[in-house]
Amino acid sequence: MNDFLQQLAAAIGPQYILTAQNDTAPFTLDWRRRYQGAPLAVALPGNTAEVAAIVRLCRAHKIAIVPQGGNTSTCGAATPDASGRQLIVALRRLKTIRRVDTDNNALTVDAGVTLWEAQQAAEAAGRLFPLALASQGTCQIGGNLSTNAGGVAVLRYGTMRELTLGLEVVLPDGRVLDQLSGLRKDTTGLDLKQLFIGAEGQLGLITAATLKLFPLPSAHATAMVGVGDIETAIDWLNRLRHRFGDRLTAFEVIDANCQQVLLRHHPALMPFSAPWLMLIELSDGGDAAELNDALVEWLATQDMLDGVMAQNETERRKLWTLREEISESQRKDGPSIKHDIAVPTSALPQLVRDCAADLERAFPGVRIVAFGHAGDGNLHYNVSFTRPGNVDLFDDEPAVNAIVYDHVYRLGGTLAAEHGVGQLKKDWLVRYKDPLALELMRSIKHALDPDGLMNPGKWL
Repeated sequence: MNDFLQQLAAAIGPQYILTAQNDTAPFTLDWRRRYQGAPLAVALPGNTAEVAAIVRLCRAHKIAIVPQGGNTSTCGAATPDASGRQLIVALRRLKTIRRVDTDNNALTVDAGVTLWEAQQAAEAAGRLFPLALASQGTCQIGGNLSTNAGGVAVLRYGTMRELTLGLEVVLPDGRVLDQLSGLRKDTTGLDLKQLFIGAEGQLGLITAATLKLFPLPSAHATAMVGVGDIETAIDWLNRLRHRFGDRLTAFEVIDANCQQVLLRHHPALMPFSAPWLMLIELSDGGDAAELNDALVEWLATQDMLDGVMAQNETERRKLWTLREEISESQRKDGPSIKHDIAVPTSALPQLVRDCAADLERAFPGVRIVAFGHAGDGNLHYNVSFTRPGNVDLFDDEPAVNAIVYDHVYRLGGTLAAEHGVGQLKKDWLVRYKDPLALELMRSIKHALDPDGLMNPGKWL
């Protein structure tokens, strides 16, 4: 191992190879604090050539690689095992904004650029990169790609799959696949970039990406509205789509238990309460007052329990801050069994109704905290208080997951909508995923990574 580490140090500089426990500790614990690893070392390459050199050395010495971006994974996808034989390759030094092409509406960045930095680079050029996540100041573009991140604007702009024009990837043998084209149409064979988006670093190391940009909206209209049930919320979604088309950018829902969690930790942010809150946003070019008036006029014709319109940018940001603080508030509130699930939007009411009933039968007094991106059918569905005082909560996790996932798949849904699978859900994926689909994915994995060195111990 000393010989391997010496070769790594020679390849990228000894100051960028971390081996002391105090230095590696920030890289070894996942965001939810469920997985703790013990790596051989942490490598901090500074460019694509150095990443390729690391991968070639790892292949020669049969050392497994765990790619890591901002270490915001919620499923343990970026955490090594405890063997002390896996190398974390953290890409935080790959920070270059390579090109902003406003004529082609494209942005090319290194994988270590944070989502916020990509957004700012686009905005400085008068454009919008629309991916928006609560962790955007920390999460990195490479990690967003590896999990096919979604966020609050998928309803209008799509996930990272739809937002990506090209990739640069270091393959498991150390070769560099350069597919950073900004083309929107290319029928010359398979779209290889899609192999690596959502693969959680198991097929190669993404080092750069060319991303789609959009016109920067000059107008927003944002409202928070309370309704009596999820059925009414989905009816609102459909009627808003019919009235405003693709100007409907975001449609978030927050249930009553989630509101109580927010009230405990951010009382000043809560405008009111209702069985379900909807956070609605329209965006467009043109005059902001005109768009705002259009939403006000439409809302005046609807039945609601309560509602508030953002009158300026400060009030708009306050409403979005409330939404973005949910995850951190939940963490402060105590442990919960978390689910990042999605079903067709038409099936959300049935999922919410039937799943809650089965959980209550199995665990009387259970608390369900539900919120998320109802516009694309993605619900963050979190379960706690399965027993009095939350004693042994995670002992109940298998039974809770089985109930939730059975309902999700019965309705044509998925157990991983935007956070990935990682270590957390790998066994459940085997239970629910089409066996032929898994066989094909494993065949691709074996073809690209026959030694199994890329992020082992995850779902492939």
